[in-house]
Amino acid sequence: MVLKMSHNQKRILVTGGAGYIGSHACKALSAVGYTPITYDNLVYGHPWAVKWGPLEKGDILDRDRLDEVIAAYQPEAVMHFAAYAYVGESVENPGKYYRNNMAGALTLLEALRDHQIDKFIFSSTCATYGMPQKMPISEDHSQLPINPYGNSKLMVEQMLKDFHAAHGIRSISLRYFNAAGADSDGEIGEKHDPETHLIPLILDVAAGKRSQITIFGDDYDTPDGTCIRDYIHVTDIAEAHILALEKLKSMNGACAYNLGNGKGFSVNEVIETTRKVTKCSIPVQIGQRRAGDPARLVGDATLIRNELGWKPAFSDLISIVETAWNWHKNRLILEKNIIC
Repeated sequence: MVLKMSHNQKRILVTGGAGYIGSHACKALSAVGYTPITYDNLVYGHPWAVKWGPLEKGDILDRDRLDEVIAAYQPEAVMHFAAYAYVGESVENPGKYYRNNMAGALTLLEALRDHQIDKFIFSSTCATYGMPQKMPISEDHSQLPINPYGNSKLMVEQMLKDFHAAHGIRSISLRYFNAAGADSDGEIGEKHDPETHLIPLILDVAAGKRSQITIFGDDYDTPDGTCIRDYIHVTDIAEAHILALEKLKSMNGACAYNLGNGKGFSVNEVIETTRKVTKCSIPVQIGQRRAGDPARLVGDATLIRNELGWKPAFSDLISIVETAWNWHKNRLILEKNIIC
């Protein structure tokens, strides 16, 4: 069943709109006058995260369902977030990732081609670069992924170039570094199962849901020996999608932009900042290095700043952790879990 909507509403199809980043993009779309149409199979998405438009349950591999939803809403553009994103799982089960991330994107693109929708924003990743050859990483860095997850995203970027050349579909791929934080109003936030992101894992320790946080290696060539990563607030990521949508109205082609802060924070810095924000004890265990973990991953977002005017509003680690903690804390209170 699909909802009936008036023809004067501007609609954007958001695949994976019930997920972490997709739901924040839906809120940002609503704030600038669009109605986001969430299309999600709810494998990892949450119905409670869909607050700013209708939820249509469906899989990106289901062409009939895609056709039904696209025909009903006639969106002017698509934001594509629906993907599996666990790097380790992609190594163990590459078929799952190529089928969903690559074949799913292909099914979606063919549907857009047949429905004459020519604007597409793709949720890509810094994992397409592989091991960094220079720092910070800019868009002209070689793309040599080291896992099936990164490969599946890079293949979609290539598809987008080919679909533009053949069918005129215009696209912008946004290569995120480490998405973090939560909606500053506390309406939505990060909830994964299993959880693999550093900040929510540390917050679980602060809240007493985990006994300790494991640091995977403290002997890297960094100032404090722990890995450095570029954390970018999820609301700033969502804002970049709005700017990309506006850019697509006047551009032609298939291009890509990095989304990062341009500066990194070490694992130790994140833990110490979380201690300050939460005022909770966070026990630490030192573990072995993980294979394939570079010492530093920092993105250069000069291009999107210059060309689209993107300016992160939450570039400091304190505000990123504070918004994440507020969301985390409120959710745990609702679930009646203990907080330190």
